[in-house]
Amino acid sequence: MPSPCVSVCRMDERSGLCQGCLRTIDEIRAWSTSDDATRRQIWTTIEQRARGVVSGQIA
Repeated sequence: MPSPCVSVCRMDERSGLCQGCLRTIDEIRAWSTSDDATRRQIWTTIEQRARGVVSGQIA
């Protein structure tokens, strides 16, 4: 499963999310040791966050 990293590694202080991949620091740390089911869940969460960014819910 591909990593969501897009090499834009800046954490947003307000949201606690990476500005590039929309993951939390805990999700970033866990990625390399996570199984595929956990990685799929992280991807689902990222997609939900991305929809929030598009609709203006996340700064």
